[in-house]
Amino acid sequence: MGKGQFAGIDAGQYTQAAQGHSGLWTRPSDEAFATLILAHGAGAPMDSPFMQQMAERLAARGVAVYRFEFAYMAERRTTGRKRPPERQPQLLQQWREQHALVRQQATGPLAIGGKSMGGRMASLLADELGADALVCLGYPFHPAGRLEKPRVEHLAELRTPALILQGERDALGNRATVEGYRLSPMIQLHWLSAADHDLKPLKSSGLSHAQHLDSAAQAIATFLSVVAQHPADHQNALRAEEP
Repeated sequence: MGKGQFAGIDAGQYTQAAQGHSGLWTRPSDEAFATLILAHGAGAPMDSPFMQQMAERLAARGVAVYRFEFAYMAERRTTGRKRPPERQPQLLQQWREQHALVRQQATGPLAIGGKSMGGRMASLLADELGADALVCLGYPFHPAGRLEKPRVEHLAELRTPALILQGERDALGNRATVEGYRLSPMIQLHWLSAADHDLKPLKSSGLSHAQHLDSAAQAIATFLSVVAQHPADHQNALRAEEP
């Protein structure tokens, strides 16, 4: 793939550029019942194999998926030089801008989320943005090897309906560790057997990565369909808690 190019774009996908932002849509062949803004993780772009396969699986289940890149990753795409993510305030502001852009076009409920870091940033903004739902794929509950630095304080008070899809042996939050955290009752956890941070299972499990991606996509679609059936409940609850 050359500089500035996107991989795997077909007739159901296109790039969008407006107000300095660019992104990639993956839409269902029929009308979508929900929209998900899906942000990438710290080390891979919006069209990585994981992001591409997940977007395609969700579109096949009626969910329109919009992917975007944080500025540091977009720069990497054009220059070929790797650089670390921006500081959290910058990442959050970029998320706000992308949400404002997509909100004007969303079909049905608008959910936000992402892979690893992208999902974590979304979780910090879900209540602020009034998102209809939050979806995290491989949430980084703590830095690698740093269980003493959990990233869960805001998750205890989260008011947005949320689904976290997590590998049971994820190095950034395995099942035994995560079950010890205090999380909001609005959060559902969907565990993937013997899977790592990328939802890949051990070969000895007899399961495949494709099976886990299918399971994750189905869980997300089912979760969003429930949100779509009760779209006013969450927003009314948020307004009731405003000072």
